[in-house]
Amino acid sequence: MAPVAMRSAAQSLSGAKPLSFWLDDPARPAPEKSLTGDERCDLLVVGGGYSGLWTALIAKERDPQRDVVLIEAHEVGWAASGRNGGFCAASLTHGLGNGIARWPEEIGKLEELGARNLDAIEEAVARYGIDCAFERTGEIDVATEPHQLDELREMYEEAEGLGLAAHRELLDADAVRAEVDSPTFLGGLWDKRGVAMLNPARLAWGLKRACLELGVRVYENTKATQLASDADGTAVRTSYGRVFARRVALGTNVFPSLVKRLRHYTVPVYDYALMSEPLTDEQLAAVGWRNRAGLGDSANQFHYFRISEDNRILWGGYDAVYHFGGRLSAELDHRPETYLKLAEHFFTCFPQLAGLRFTHAWGGAIDTCTRFSAFFGTAHAGKVAYAAGYTGLGVGATRFGAEVMLDLLDGKKTERTELEMVRSKPLPFPPEPVAWAGIEITKRSMARADDNGGRRNLWLKAMDKAGLGFDS
Repeated sequence: MAPVAMRSAAQSLSGAKPLSFWLDDPARPAPEKSLTGDERCDLLVVGGGYSGLWTALIAKERDPQRDVVLIEAHEVGWAASGRNGGFCAASLTHGLGNGIARWPEEIGKLEELGARNLDAIEEAVARYGIDCAFERTGEIDVATEPHQLDELREMYEEAEGLGLAAHRELLDADAVRAEVDSPTFLGGLWDKRGVAMLNPARLAWGLKRACLELGVRVYENTKATQLASDADGTAVRTSYGRVFARRVALGTNVFPSLVKRLRHYTVPVYDYALMSEPLTDEQLAAVGWRNRAGLGDSANQFHYFRISEDNRILWGGYDAVYHFGGRLSAELDHRPETYLKLAEHFFTCFPQLAGLRFTHAWGGAIDTCTRFSAFFGTAHAGKVAYAAGYTGLGVGATRFGAEVMLDLLDGKKTERTELEMVRSKPLPFPPEPVAWAGIEITKRSMARADDNGGRRNLWLKAMDKAGLGFDS
């Protein structure tokens, strides 16, 4: 980028708070008290993100007499659930293409279950009066390179052949730019029903309130440090006490699992985003966005972007950063060089918005696994259930994961537990330094493919054949 353009991008960041826009909200509720001493319950849920919140809520909906406790190491919604882009997708498989590649025999059922899951989220938002700006706008995958147009067309034709294209529409350049105007857009594929936009932090806080209203005991700033079990149940040690429970559901996702054998199945990837100031009427007219769909470009190193309730633009993605050893640290939540890169890319996409400024810049860790979509299971003779590996699409899929965990803990055979997706596991990541080297080679190969008409080198072809990958 030219020096003048780079200075302009840097200036757009001059007042940005290093804080998630969603969490910088006067509606943020006060935390519940920490657990001190001993507690006893039927079900203990570990983790106060979407995964844990949905599990606690649905457990009480299924059985109002079930005694449920939820513990969270910091505050509810503090981590990925309060930092994501607010794309709530029906897909349980990290997109239709990944689902077809991995579970071709089940893809129709997986798509049906995903659609029902998104409908259930919409119904719960209405039933519990959760003010999270839920909008069923859909999402447009946009092509910014000619080879991406071919890929989107092939995806649409494959969906059509499977009878899964009812709510999908292929857009040419004029049609996509009539929705959101960028000189970089060459076409798009619009999933009109399969994605909703929402305020992610307010969803988490609303689910917390709903849990409390149903009688879930929620303890925040209560870190689970150790899990053990015997014939009578489980014991989870926390910073200032213990919880004795008949069953435990683990919704810790990116953070190290209390079941140590699971830790090699996921790695933490840092993702970053910007939020703009509200657009003026003139700026909004310049970009359009008349149906308020979310967007994502079709590159390997992709951007995701959407318009907020108050007409700000969230712009995120591109860099997916893995640190050697899977390091997790608050200092990694911010990366100025990525913020600058994102700002430069933003003004390339929307040159008509020159002069717009960003009010917030933030990052956070996502748990990714080698198949890009969640895996499930039990431990400690069926007394402990887990779900992890959502790879950035957990806003919607975590509710499905909660139902799977409860099915498993209750010993129920359901249409969910019979899925090959639920019964199988991804391949684990290798130990260091092999994991870091493999991820770096994959990232560089993906960047080269983006610059080379989408052509995948021998490394990526070998990874594809083995069913391995890296994504955010």
